[in-house]
Amino acid sequence: MMRRHDSTALWLLALVLASAVGSREASASDEPGTLLQWGYGPTVRGGPDLAEPLVTDRPDFTESAVTVGMGVVQIEAGYTYTYDESENGSFHENSFPETLIRIGILAQWLEMRVGFNYGASAETVFTGSDEMLSGAEDLYLGTKLALTPQSGVFPETGVILQMTVPSGSNDLTANEVLPGINYLYAWDITERFSIAGSSQINRSLDDDAEDFYVEFAQSITSGYAVTETVGMYAEWFMFAPTGADSGGSQQYFDTGLTWQITDNIQWDIRVGAGLNDAADDLFAGSGISIRIP
Repeated sequence: MMRRHDSTALWLLALVLASAVGSREASASDEPGTLLQWGYGPTVRGGPDLAEPLVTDRPDFTESAVTVGMGVVQIEAGYTYTYDESENGSFHENSFPETLIRIGILAQWLEMRVGFNYGASAETVFTGSDEMLSGAEDLYLGTKLALTPQSGVFPETGVILQMTVPSGSNDLTANEVLPGINYLYAWDITERFSIAGSSQINRSLDDDAEDFYVEFAQSITSGYAVTETVGMYAEWFMFAPTGADSGGSQQYFDTGLTWQITDNIQWDIRVGAGLNDAADDLFAGSGISIRIP
């Protein structure tokens, strides 16, 4: 049964898609790719370039600082398997389709974002009964703004204003809006090598105590273009809860490959591991991204 929140979100998505399609008639050649510039002097053009392969927000945790471009729709989706074992039992989860729809609206530097996912998890407790949960997760809504292009040592930057809304299944919904902000930054060091990072703060739910708290997340990633169509990355990221009654800081390392099938289609694969006891032991997944210019 579709909830009212789901129906409202679908109407919002339809309106945004209509706006994006309508904006195709406007010429974007002279539109600035970013909202701001670093200082004064000659303008450094940044933002999306449809003549180049698509830039995605997956498979790494760190999202890109660029938008998809006005009138462009980009769909990113995938699957992740997660496993964790402790002295009390084991846990595994299947996460899919991890769909993120990115829609460029009004300007080159602005995009709307809608995400939805389905989770199925099973927990085996050695001293008790097993627990299985499955269902739709809360809907993700966001807006990305491309702030500045890279200019010398000054990074390419962007910001995502985001939230989840209570639309998921009874077992997985937070029953409240959970807002957050994600600041993004990146540097092209050479034609093949780049580094990037993200710093974000989100309101989160403590599942055990059913209390809300603030969670800080930080990431650093490096990317390398092996060939014109194959890329790889290595990344560290962490979650640090503030005010949570259960759990602690989680740290992870992951790496993966991307393959540009065409300029508008990318396939990816990744694998990662937890670096401390609070983190999950292992996760792996794959996905695909499609740009509709």
